[in-house]
Amino acid sequence: MDIFPYDAVVFDLDGTLFDAEEGIVSSVRRAMDEMGLEVPADADLREVVGPPLADSFRDLLGVPEARVPEAMERYRRDFSARGMYLYSVYPNIRSILTMLREAGVHVGLATSKPLWLARDILAYFALDGDFDRVVGEEDGAAKLGKAELIRRALPDRYRRAAMVGDRKFDMAGALANGIEGIGAGYGCGTEEELIVAGASVVAPDTEGLRAILCPGGEIPRGFFLTVEGPDGSGKTTQTELLEKRLRQFGFSVLRTREPGGCAISEDIRRIILDTANTDMCPACEALLYAAARAQHVSQVIRPAVERGMLVLCDRFVDSSVAYQGGGRGLGVETVQQINDPAVDGMTPDATLYLAIDHRAALRRRLSASEPDRLELEAGEFHERVQKAYERLVRDNRRRFVVVDAARGVDEVAKDALDAVLERLLPDRRA
Repeated sequence: MDIFPYDAVVFDLDGTLFDAEEGIVSSVRRAMDEMGLEVPADADLREVVGPPLADSFRDLLGVPEARVPEAMERYRRDFSARGMYLYSVYPNIRSILTMLREAGVHVGLATSKPLWLARDILAYFALDGDFDRVVGEEDGAAKLGKAELIRRALPDRYRRAAMVGDRKFDMAGALANGIEGIGAGYGCGTEEELIVAGASVVAPDTEGLRAILCPGGEIPRGFFLTVEGPDGSGKTTQTELLEKRLRQFGFSVLRTREPGGCAISEDIRRIILDTANTDMCPACEALLYAAARAQHVSQVIRPAVERGMLVLCDRFVDSSVAYQGGGRGLGVETVQQINDPAVDGMTPDATLYLAIDHRAALRRRLSASEPDRLELEAGEFHERVQKAYERLVRDNRRRFVVVDAARGVDEVAKDALDAVLERLLPDRRA
């Protein structure tokens, strides 16, 4: 077990675990608009992130005292329906929480948000299982204030504790409880604000925060996720959308592709896909793919996964099995053998397969841009590719997740994200 400096750590929510600015500010603006009130020209709306919102409406935005409850109600309605889904988990937060939890550190949350809302946010982003104690304000009850919230989030006994937050209120609350305040300098407060308020140290980013909370700790292994499907299945579009949403959930994503992903492999890609190389024999093609893959795995994929990153790869060895093994007729087993030294044990942890009939997929693909050398092949070739993919899915049901790609982009993207999150967070997703 790693021995970290603190055996109890309490986190703030907004600006510390989550980049909350877009979600909160947009809901504040909408509440003000609905009430027919203007945001003062000199108001910095970043300042609404952190302190009690009623105070911000009154003191920062000049909402009359009698209308503050109305502003709060309008804000909460919009935030619950829309604003909270604009949050993003800061990079590395997910792995920091995992490291603390696995080391036996008590992890608490103290937020000025209503408790029910804080729990909803944590549950949506699948972070609810990372906390031993979650404390927030109770609707209809007298406000506890940050110092009392922190006190309740701490365990009954601890050797050394810290509060991590991005605003002066967090640091003042830490001092009131006799514990250390660690400033989240990447949040909404300034370094000066945090130091003046009593922060013992300010982390400029979440890597800095990891160094403070988990010095010398082993970063959890990352995840290797591949995306497969016939040409025209929407792989590139869906991979881009998936990357964006996984980043929002706090995963450190490295998006790459095959063939390619690094300089040597990109050079090989140009040779493989060049329409001038129509006389390339199937064996040469398969070996070139394997060569590009060997460099890609060695230089990019394996090091990134070992650093704790989620590697999101557009095509991998399954494409070779389907296109060269099935489409070219080299045989599935032959292509797998060719690729064994290239893959070198780096099997994907999960593979998202975008399922669509090869005829519909190719019509979609050819309507979008000029075809490459493989896309110029006859229909029989693409039918063999599809059948090879279907065999791979049948033979590797535990690795593959299948999504119907013959629908609209947004529908496919939603199902793809849900399916991938179930693999990434099997114990957290309902």
